[in-house]
Amino acid sequence: MTPRRAIWALVVGAVLAGAGLGAQDDRVAQLAREVAGKGWIVYAARGDNGTWDLFLMRPDGSERRNITNTPDFEEGGARFSPDGTQLLYRRFAKGTVISHDLWGFQGNLMIAGPDGANPVQIGGDREFPWASWSPDGKQIACLTQKGIQIVDLQTKTVVRELPRKGIYQQLFWSPDGQWFCGVANARIMWTVVRMNAQTGELNIVQEFQSCTPDWFPDSRHIIFPSRPAGQDGYGFTQLWMSGGDGQGARMIYGEDGYHIYGGALSPDGKYVLFTRCAKDGGGSEDSGAPICVMRMENAPAIAGASEALRKVHPDAKEAVTLQLVEGWEPCWTYAEIGVGK
Repeated sequence: MTPRRAIWALVVGAVLAGAGLGAQDDRVAQLAREVAGKGWIVYAARGDNGTWDLFLMRPDGSERRNITNTPDFEEGGARFSPDGTQLLYRRFAKGTVISHDLWGFQGNLMIAGPDGANPVQIGGDREFPWASWSPDGKQIACLTQKGIQIVDLQTKTVVRELPRKGIYQQLFWSPDGQWFCGVANARIMWTVVRMNAQTGELNIVQEFQSCTPDWFPDSRHIIFPSRPAGQDGYGFTQLWMSGGDGQGARMIYGEDGYHIYGGALSPDGKYVLFTRCAKDGGGSEDSGAPICVMRMENAPAIAGASEALRKVHPDAKEAVTLQLVEGWEPCWTYAEIGVGK
């Protein structure tokens, strides 16, 4: 542990001890120490200038730094390339309200170093929508009105195209390159689906009020927020997982009074990232929401009193979560990143 991280760990421990909050906070402090040196998280947040910028931080919240710091633009939707050597994100005109549903159709595609250095604009406004890395980082998959287009990054040309079959947002390529996931109008809207990246064959993963899916590192499981039927009133959104074939769906984390979005995994699948929002939508139209880290081995877990949710999931564990800063769409890499900006 570096001296800086050691100091941070002491500060965390002192704050928790001073608060006198007991064993639960001891477990949170242990989680912070456990993840401190495991790479970096990139996320969007409001900078000092009031615009959305991209930030890096250690998974315990330390060593936080603004890597875009552009007062004349807004940035968000950052994704590390699979090898952690590049960063893909979207840049929007200053003052743009970033839609939590449509952000992949907004703004310009940008690619930079993992520390935000040497940013390059790829195409024009609204081009290459919902761009997602291929496993080797040489291509991107884009979700357009015409279909799903595979684009060679060096030539910027479409090398292959598939019908989108009702997929209308949040397209992501699996780490093994064999599948896409997305949100589709498949029988009903807000259905998470999986598509064979070669044949275009589609299967339903989770129906009814499910969205913003992403992949586990094994390419066999998908993580997604879901708002199951039968909840009282408007209901809240939990974080779920399922096999890509739609089998074995189970809750990862839930809490009455909060909408859980931004679900993503650490590169080894041992930890889960998410945002904890009091309002529906993930927070992109405002200032984001607290980013949280949890061990996957603790799932399914419930936080807070959550009386209604505990009745549905009586065997769920008590959540041990490390709450970090407010942000939006976090992404995790274990690659080491130097100071570039």
